[in-house]
Amino acid sequence: MVYNTQLTPELRDLAASIQEAAKRAGLDFFETIFELVDYKQLNEIAAYGGFPTRYPHWRFGMDYERLSKSYTYGLSVIYEMVINNDPCYAYLLRANNMVSQKTVIAHVFGHCDFFKNNYWFSKTNRKMLDQMANHASVIRRFIEDVGHDEVEDYVDCCLSLENLIDIYAPFNQPARKPEIDPFDEEHYRGDPVHKLQSSRKYMDSYINPNEFLEGQKQKQEEKAKRKKNFPEHPERDVLKFLLEFAPLNSWQKRILGIIRDESYYFAPQGQTKILNEGWATYWHSRMMTELHPLQDSEIIDYCDQHSGVVASAPGQLNPYKLGLELLRHIKRRWDKGQFGIDYVNCEDPKKRAEWDLKLGLGDKKLFEVRRIHNDITFIDAFLDEDFCHEHKLFLYDYDRRNNRYVITNRKFGEIKHALLGQLTNFGQPIILVKDGNFKNRNELLLEHQHEGTDLKHEFTTECLRNLFKVWQRPVHIETIIEDVKRRVSYDGSSHNVEKI
Repeated sequence: MVYNTQLTPELRDLAASIQEAAKRAGLDFFETIFELVDYKQLNEIAAYGGFPTRYPHWRFGMDYERLSKSYTYGLSVIYEMVINNDPCYAYLLRANNMVSQKTVIAHVFGHCDFFKNNYWFSKTNRKMLDQMANHASVIRRFIEDVGHDEVEDYVDCCLSLENLIDIYAPFNQPARKPEIDPFDEEHYRGDPVHKLQSSRKYMDSYINPNEFLEGQKQKQEEKAKRKKNFPEHPERDVLKFLLEFAPLNSWQKRILGIIRDESYYFAPQGQTKILNEGWATYWHSRMMTELHPLQDSEIIDYCDQHSGVVASAPGQLNPYKLGLELLRHIKRRWDKGQFGIDYVNCEDPKKRAEWDLKLGLGDKKLFEVRRIHNDITFIDAFLDEDFCHEHKLFLYDYDRRNNRYVITNRKFGEIKHALLGQLTNFGQPIILVKDGNFKNRNELLLEHQHEGTDLKHEFTTECLRNLFKVWQRPVHIETIIEDVKRRVSYDGSSHNVEKI
């Protein structure tokens, strides 16, 4: 059942009928609460990341001003906002016409189905609406107790580090520790190096040759050396490491924990932007044309709005368009049986184009894709060369001489590699904690996993400055700058770059 507040009777009936059409199509979603808001309220909610209440911070005000000016000058408009929660909350723009409301409501049910059933959202807090309100209450209390400027400066610092998390951590189960380490001296008595026992002493040199004993001793030394590493293995969740080991007082630790919790909540939205928006667009398109068809007088208005949603600007990637077309591509392939070893090995373009086994497995495959994939696996598995050329997915560069974008690369492998590179870790650098006791002076050493793109110098220096505020000791990061391995450091007063 769909609960509706502040909706007109016409919209309430419309939402109920679209919900029934969505359920008949196989969509499964949480209870959904719709609310009508004006554009100022919707911009405020959008500035808060989709939530009606957040902690006070200037960043939200800045986002609100940007959205308001964009709406005022006709540069953009937000038709709806929907929150991954149980129940789901969806906000409809009061100024929308009835065709837009129909489209938006269908789009919302697509998102709600995705939130509930996609694996990458399975670890998120389904009561985050309440949790966000609690976070706001906690930070407001700290502002009263500690002072506005001090708390806001610290929140600024934490927000600049909010992407230093391990987006796969919620899905990684810790490996089971073996009961006995055969090279751990604590489990043996007598000699520091474990020897095989011999009933006859003269056989000892044969059973325990020097090479064997030396090998065991070396393994023990390597293990002892590993135990000195802090952390024992590079830690990708930098915020977690800071929470556990940085010299923070109670309110600082609480705020850093809040920023980290919210970062993990929003992470799946970044991981599934293309697939999530494509899924919602696919279903609103299908419902408006097949499952809950529009009236004849509404078709032109719908086509005009839908074309704006999937339009692509030169040199830019529209996640709605890419997700929608790739899902349609999957449905066509699995309906026609265009998969499997025989299809893959077919090199005749005409035969491939006419391939049709009439299997009708498209819908089943779509729901499987929705259940298990994120953007990277989605594109890696299904974006093929046929799709790339059909939709003109080439690499473009801006030609200043002719004042337009031009194609610079048509090679499918390089195009796909570039697209996957943009999506990996949301296109942000991967940073790990390498040593929390660098130089044996409690200094923090980070490591940048260089994947061909150098760190931006101004962002690197600012990040180190803010890390110093949290760690309160010199901080360093090892990276590659212009093909040379270097270490960038900050000691609280100045930055230094050295070759290593």
